[in-house]
Amino acid sequence: MQIGTAAIALLLVAAVGSRAAAQERKLKQSDLPPAVQRAAAEQSRGAQVRGYSTEKDNGQVVYEVEMTVGGHSRDVTMDSAGTVLEVEQQVVLDSLPTDVQAGLRKLAGAGRITIVESLTKHGTLVAYEAHVRTGARRSEIQVGPDGKPLAHPE
Repeated sequence: MQIGTAAIALLLVAAVGSRAAAQERKLKQSDLPPAVQRAAAEQSRGAQVRGYSTEKDNGQVVYEVEMTVGGHSRDVTMDSAGTVLEVEQQVVLDSLPTDVQAGLRKLAGAGRITIVESLTKHGTLVAYEAHVRTGARRSEIQVGPDGKPLAHPE
C-alpha cells in the first residue's frame, strides 16, 4: 500500500515538474519578435548572452534574455513589444545599504546567503532577493529597498 502511494506521489511530482518545464521554452535570438530582438541587443550591450526564453506570465507572453555582465548574472524580461518589464541583477551583499544587509541576514537566520539579486520592475527597484542555504535546504527571501520584509513576494 505504501509503495503505491509513493509511486503516485512520484508521478505527481514528475507531472508538475514537466509542466513547469513546459512553461518556459528556450529560443534562439532569431526566434524573437523583431522588437524584442532590438531591445535584447540594447539591454545586452557589453554583456555575454547566455540564452533566450519565452513563457506565459499571468496570461501574457514574455521573453527573457539571460546574460552575464562583469561576472554577475543579469536577466531581463520583456513583453512582445520589447518593453522591459523586469530586471534581476546579481549584486554583492556587502555593497548594499546597511538596512538591506541587516534585513536579509535577519530573514536568513542560521542560513547562509549565497546569491543576492536586485529586482527592478518597470524601472523601479522593488526588492532584493537572496538565495539562502540552510544545510541541504535551499530557499529564497526578499526585502524591500528599505530592508524591511515585503507584504507579498515580488
